[in-house]
Amino acid sequence: MTGRTRPPPAPLAPGTGQNRVSEPGGDVRRFWSAYAVSALGSGIGAGALPLVAIFLLDASDWQVSLLAVLGGLAGVAMAVPLGPWIEFHYKRPTLIAADLIRFAALSSIPAAAWLDVLSYGQLCTVAVVQTAAMIMSNAASQPYLKALVPACERARVNSRLETTTWTTGALGPPVGGLLVSVTSPVASIGIDAISYLLAAFGWRRIRRPEPPPPTSGGRKRWLVDTVAGWQYILAHRTLRQLFFNALLFGGCIMASTPLIAVYLLRDLHFNALQYGIALGVPCAAGVAGSLLAPAIIRRVGLGRTLLYGGAARCLWMGPILLAPPTTAGLVLIIASDSALLLCAGIFNPAFATCRMAITPDTHLSRVVGAWAMTSKVVQPVCIAAAGVLAAAAGIRTAIAVLAVVLLGSAALLPWTALHHPAEPNVPDAMGSL
Repeated sequence: MTGRTRPPPAPLAPGTGQNRVSEPGGDVRRFWSAYAVSALGSGIGAGALPLVAIFLLDASDWQVSLLAVLGGLAGVAMAVPLGPWIEFHYKRPTLIAADLIRFAALSSIPAAAWLDVLSYGQLCTVAVVQTAAMIMSNAASQPYLKALVPACERARVNSRLETTTWTTGALGPPVGGLLVSVTSPVASIGIDAISYLLAAFGWRRIRRPEPPPPTSGGRKRWLVDTVAGWQYILAHRTLRQLFFNALLFGGCIMASTPLIAVYLLRDLHFNALQYGIALGVPCAAGVAGSLLAPAIIRRVGLGRTLLYGGAARCLWMGPILLAPPTTAGLVLIIASDSALLLCAGIFNPAFATCRMAITPDTHLSRVVGAWAMTSKVVQPVCIAAAGVLAAAAGIRTAIAVLAVVLLGSAALLPWTALHHPAEPNVPDAMGSL
């Protein structure tokens, strides 16, 4: 840690009005800075591992696919036993360790390429370690943020993080693509690795002492503690409904992405530039939604924002099938995707805030970890199922089925179970970070 001339402030109880997030140079700003630099690096390095496999190692199609499968499933398998450990230990050291692990794993690729010893096995190992460390980081960051931010400020802070996610997700890939075209995929991986090192230093700069973590009470029940995240989700009506809605929504969106790409490029005969525009422009709507979320939550309440935003984001895949292969069709596709991402940008901060509020500190790390691990398993299954359906019945039919399933997922939202006893009191006046 950088040198200080005064001792750190005493711990504050979460939810108090002290240590406001708007405090200049405050710890939430440091949290956001670490998160932002990591997200930007991830955006720049998005998709770089498969490109290294293709361009540097001349990997076959099945090897590229296997790289993605191993990265997801084996990474989840590595992360599962870490849940109880993360829950019952301090979260900031876990965040630092997760980023240092990702830095070491990713930086090994440029080093191996420079030494001419890079192998396909190393890429698979890095993919697995990176996924496990990502889940580890997610499981630690939400409880840490909950302890750091007063309850009345969480919706606004989650909205700011969501804005950062959308912004870096829109800006990072084009920068990464430029780096790949000018140099090689190794360069974007190197920048991604450095971003994790900088993020680790960012977490280290947070001054406020972390509250003591929950204790296991001296129990030695590894299996019980490991599955406790899933058990808590399934036993809690609101979380259970949000969980299955999230799995269906994420699975449909991920499964539709390659199908819509083929549909636009092959069936509608749009060129690469038009496809890039259709892919990139709607990201601005995600940013807009995340910026609007705090005001909407303040005006209509967290519960209504969660329900109506969650339902609205399920409406917009079907209209894509109505688009003709003309400029008007391209505009319709952009408008549909923009509406989807606008609603998602509003929903996501409300969801993150709600999950923080209704999950006790004794289970939050394991709940978030279980959520991320299940998504990592379900999404590849949905992609594979949609691919089989497209091969058997055609692209349009597969997209139509996904649109219907996506629409039906809105019924899984907690329309009757979500009352508002745990809803944070979002103040009228919201400052800036």
